[in-house]
This record gives sequence, C-alpha cells and structure tokens, in this order.
Amino acid sequence: MTAAEVDLAVDWAAAEGWNPGLADAACFRAEDAGGFLMAFLDGEPAAAISVISYGASFGFLGFYICRPDLRGRGIGYRLWQAGMARLGDRVVGLDGVVDQQDNYRRSGFEFAYRNIRQSGLPAVEKPDDGRLVRIGPALTDAVIAYDRPFFPAPRDKFLQCWLNGDTRTGWTLLEEGRITGYGVVRACRDGAKIGPLFADDADRADLLFRQLVASMPGVTVALDTPEPNADAVALARRYGLTPVFETARMYRGRAPELPLSKLFGVTTFELG
Repeated sequence: MTAAEVDLAVDWAAAEGWNPGLADAACFRAEDAGGFLMAFLDGEPAAAISVISYGASFGFLGFYICRPDLRGRGIGYRLWQAGMARLGDRVVGLDGVVDQQDNYRRSGFEFAYRNIRQSGLPAVEKPDDGRLVRIGPALTDAVIAYDRPFFPAPRDKFLQCWLNGDTRTGWTLLEEGRITGYGVVRACRDGAKIGPLFADDADRADLLFRQLVASMPGVTVALDTPEPNADAVALARRYGLTPVFETARMYRGRAPELPLSKLFGVTTFELG
C-alpha cells in the first residue's frame, strides 16, 4: 500500500469500530515499509492486510479487513494467501477474533492465550515519584534494550518511532540507572490506549499505569491485558476498567517464550 491507501484502510477499520490510534500505521511501516498489502477489484481498493516482518524469523499479521460490500467473494482470502506467502517460513503471530480460531487453525495457527481489552474512565492522581522519567531521545536506546525480551524479535525501528511520536507519550521507571518498566499512552479516534505496558512487577506496573492515565486526563482509556497475567487483569479492574473485547493470540510455528508475568499491556496493529 501507499501511505494514502493505508489511510483509507485505517478509515475502514475505524468504521468497523476498531478505534485505531491516530498515528499507529507510520510506526509499523517504519519497521517494514512493504508490510501493508491491498487487494483491488476493477481498480478499486477491496481488502487490506498487514504482514509486518521483524527480521528473518518472525512476522505479525493483522489489520485484516475486506470492504463490507465485497465480502463473501474470496477476495480477502486471496489477500491472506499473499500475505502469508510474503512472510514465508517465519513464525507468525496474530490477534484474532475468537470466533475465527477454527479458520486460523486451518491455516496452521495454534491458540496461545487470550488478550482482553479493558476500557473505562479511571480516576487517578498523578504519582509523585522521582523514578518516573518521560521517554525522550536520550532514553530510547535503553528502552529498546529493555523491550527486547518482551517481543519475539528485535523491533528497533518500530520503537524508535513509537517512543517519540507527537500523539504518544511514554514513561519509564529508572532506578539507579536501570530501567524497571515502561509504558506508552497514545491518542485514538476515541479516547486513548495504553500499550505496551511492561514492568518488573505489579507495583511498578501500577505506578506506570497511573502516570500514563494522568498524562491524558479525562478520556476513556483502553488496556489490552494478557489473560495469563492475573496481575494485569487485576490492575485493570482496580481502576474501574471493564472487559469490552477479547482476541485470541495465536501462532503459526513454535510459540515464542515471553515473560507473560511482566506483560501488563500489549500493542498490535488491530485485529487479525
């Protein structure tokens, strides 16, 4: 896709209620400029998919959508096949709607766990803690190094964009020169989303969550919590967030071993 075609597909996603971030696509394109594919029918855009390659070993599939008036004609599936062919023999992840699990299994994907979207209007006071430092260019490399165990492959270009965008605000916990957690909050078409939110333990995640919410006061906030991390789910409930949606994290190939106990909020490019 061209940048304009990506914008069109983001409008499709918004019409479906996916509520994309205001500038999400640019960061995924920074990681893999060729990772957005579009199908055309009679010269008109018909379907879209993202198949972002993170190096030679891992890819993530999402943003899979067909124009409503063209569904049921096999256009989306042909685009899916093209996307999977582009990713080749990489391990591939996706976050898909739960009722599509059987379809994904037929394409070689296996269920790993659920991500639960929690949403609400939390009332928090801005923390007063000297360990909280806003992420800027001087901290970017250190945050990228901290992020590395939490994702199946390096994603430096994505993070260089994600950590420094005008529509996003990132905070880290810096303790004796060592990062012990970080999170990013971003403006969306409706409210805001927090993600990622990674921390060494639940108390640090709580502190970061309050700082991120306080950075965008008075708006509805969403947090995608991995269900295996009971502390992440408890964090969302503690501040009045309630489940509004869930997705199935699935992988084709061997599922990566991630420190789920430290994953309190994840970020992917909308739905598989």
